[in-house]
Amino acid sequence: MTLTAEAIAVLKDVSTATITTILLKKGLRNIWLRGAIPLRPGQPRLVGPAFTLRFVPAREDLATPASWGSPISTRAAIEAMPEGCLVVADAMGVTDAGIFGDILCARMAKRNVAGLITDGVLRDVAGVTRTGLPVWSRGFAAPPSVAGVTFVGWQETIGCGGVAVIPDDVIVADDDGAVVIPKALLDDVLAEGPEQERMEAWIVEEVENGASLPGLYPMNAETKARYDASK
Repeated sequence: MTLTAEAIAVLKDVSTATITTILLKKGLRNIWLRGAIPLRPGQPRLVGPAFTLRFVPAREDLATPASWGSPISTRAAIEAMPEGCLVVADAMGVTDAGIFGDILCARMAKRNVAGLITDGVLRDVAGVTRTGLPVWSRGFAAPPSVAGVTFVGWQETIGCGGVAVIPDDVIVADDDGAVVIPKALLDDVLAEGPEQERMEAWIVEEVENGASLPGLYPMNAETKARYDASK
């Protein structure tokens, strides 16, 4: 299914935790990108198609400041990013070289990129924060990207945080991190996500009213009947 504006609106009300539960029932266990932590709490829940970036280990003849001006560079990749995409950067978990800084993030924000997700780190934390670009990463480091990684391409299948990400996979990111929804399973998440959120909200209300958990979570037949009646 295509990620329509209506689908995005639905998914903005479905947490990443709920999505992992739904996809677990479909047999998918490895969809949460490890190490991609929100830059600051309270960033909006974002939904968008994945725009992938790939880095490999630094090699001295390739990872140089001069490489920033080559046709295959992070600068060129940014100019190819469509509005509303969520950039997912495979930095192999490297934490001692920042793949992006404030200038690149400012350009992404100017191009209306929805956000940046990486298993690596960024640099210029104060400046990145000022750009307003939502970021999920392992943190920050002062050295530039070429001190630890080499950029090699965009819009190809990558591994980020131990998860395979294919261009245009659906990405949802919130305070719990970022998850991947394979396009073939998007319909299932759209159908089941809102109901799962409603059901869990009802369960929380029952707990706040003093209900005990056995028979409530998970629901037994009697509780399920009460929940169905409440709808």
